[in-house]
Amino acid sequence: MEKSIKKTKWTNPAKKDLRNIFEYLSQFSKNAALRVINKILDKVELLEEGFTEIGQQEPLLEHKPDVYRYLVEGNYKIIYRVKGRRVIIATVFDVRQNPDKLEKIVD
Repeated sequence: MEKSIKKTKWTNPAKKDLRNIFEYLSQFSKNAALRVINKILDKVELLEEGFTEIGQQEPLLEHKPDVYRYLVEGNYKIIYRVKGRRVIIATVFDVRQNPDKLEKIVD
């Protein structure tokens, strides 16, 4: 294990992303929507266990002062950064979108 994580913080945009993903997929199947959300949360759990550097650095955010990394789950990138003993989930980005939108979402 790399380091002990004290807390995971979901930013408001990231929380909204999860809600939007769930609402959209629920139109087709509530069970499928729950499976996708649970898989995303399972990936975040790896970060909470201290494996904060398993994600690759996000090249579209390299110019930012903080190092942003991502994990992939299906069609989604879980964009996060580590600050001290906290993991901050910046966004859950649907990779089928225009990648230019990512920079506008992440502060």
